[in-house]
Amino acid sequence: MRYAHTVEQVRTAEAEAMARLPEGTLMQRAAYGLAAVCVRLLGRVYGSRVLVLAGSGDNGGDALYAGALLARRGARVRAVLLSPERAHAGGLAALRAAGGRVTAEQGEFTTADLVLDGIVGIGGRGGLRPEAAGLAAMERRGTVVAVDVPSGVDAGTGEVAGAALRADVTVCFGTYKPGLLVDPGASYAGAVHLVEIGIELPEAAVTALQEPDVRLLLPVPGAESDKYRRGVVGVAAGSAKYPGAAVLAVAGALRGGAGAVRYVGSAAGEVVRRFPEVLVSEGELAAAGRVQAWVVGPGGGDRVGPLLDQALAAGVPVLVDADGLTELARRGPGADVPLVLTPHTGEAARLLAGATGEAPPDASALAAARLATARRLAELYGATVLLKGSTTVVADPEGRCRVNPTGTSWLATAGSGDVLAGLLGSLLAAGLAPFDAASVAAYLHGLAGRHAAEEGAPITALDVAAALRRVGPTTPGPDRE
Repeated sequence: MRYAHTVEQVRTAEAEAMARLPEGTLMQRAAYGLAAVCVRLLGRVYGSRVLVLAGSGDNGGDALYAGALLARRGARVRAVLLSPERAHAGGLAALRAAGGRVTAEQGEFTTADLVLDGIVGIGGRGGLRPEAAGLAAMERRGTVVAVDVPSGVDAGTGEVAGAALRADVTVCFGTYKPGLLVDPGASYAGAVHLVEIGIELPEAAVTALQEPDVRLLLPVPGAESDKYRRGVVGVAAGSAKYPGAAVLAVAGALRGGAGAVRYVGSAAGEVVRRFPEVLVSEGELAAAGRVQAWVVGPGGGDRVGPLLDQALAAGVPVLVDADGLTELARRGPGADVPLVLTPHTGEAARLLAGATGEAPPDASALAAARLATARRLAELYGATVLLKGSTTVVADPEGRCRVNPTGTSWLATAGSGDVLAGLLGSLLAAGLAPFDAASVAAYLHGLAGRHAAEEGAPITALDVAAALRRVGPTTPGPDRE
């Protein structure tokens, strides 16, 4: 698991550590860790050209101290001081003592082998100031290493409100910052390296599953399993206009870990021809048989309202997607069963309007503040929310938030969300809690997209569904109760 903490949490933890450690200890630990990463990136340090971009305060101090360590190993180190009168005195003295020099030539940015971005730290807000903004547009020759966070990126949210310096590598101290894991900030961070500096942190504000976490959560049949103990997922999807949505949602559901899939809808013929193992019907949901979760909405068309009513009355977890979200936005909050919503930002705007009675907010603004958007929706609807996009964010009504580390831009293809909905519904039926089911589904869906794209892009939604076979569980685990 990756753990990311807010700026306030980090500041408090650092203050507590500084109160019990000799002065300057945390900065020295950070500088040594930063310099070690730079050494690995450079390969040959002696004779390399390093440019330090140092702002005011401790972030600039970290960069200057790291620059001093590189200078001692024979690097030619130059420092541009963005606020000379407020440069970190100790770091600047160490750099000069090691043979580094101060320069006013920002043009060295284009020729350096490595650039240390220490302009703005985790407390920065908004884009780069005018004295540094020009750097963001410059071409560069070497590797840019951000100190804790790329300058111009909001460390807490990932928002980029103006010019920002794009890094190849970001070295963060003590913990990950949410803005390094969520777009658009994540796209500026490059590869992220964590350096431990010995601070004690509370529960993380944001987490991200890693492969071992997913393996532990995935339901895998044991010796005593049967299809009903593994869970049965119901899929109410598709219409005369969109029969393919039903096929794709069922394809995802079959790969999700439940023991059986029941399909209800007008595309029953198409579904059973493609997947003969699926139990199909065309009537009321209650007549389909017992299920442990319902998926409602993909390609549902005009009939989605009654289907949503029936699913919500069944007393089992319900995943609402696509047309179902439009219907839910029309009604507003009020469901009293475990609910999972899977909107993109346009649908999120409609859901917010439906819950507040206000005009729909701008979808691009919601995309730029993904963490806040997902949390707000989860709070308003009392639901787990999987907000789709370049970074998928999962939030629950208690304020927990996870970001998904997998995926590829090739997943932006018709029907991909239908596969995700079926997969997630199957995990719900197999017994995962909504927050875990949504997080695992996003992880596997993104990973399947990567595998499919590696075999040849562009990819289709059915390619993604087929690739789920290669990213699913492999070791026995507990059955659903």
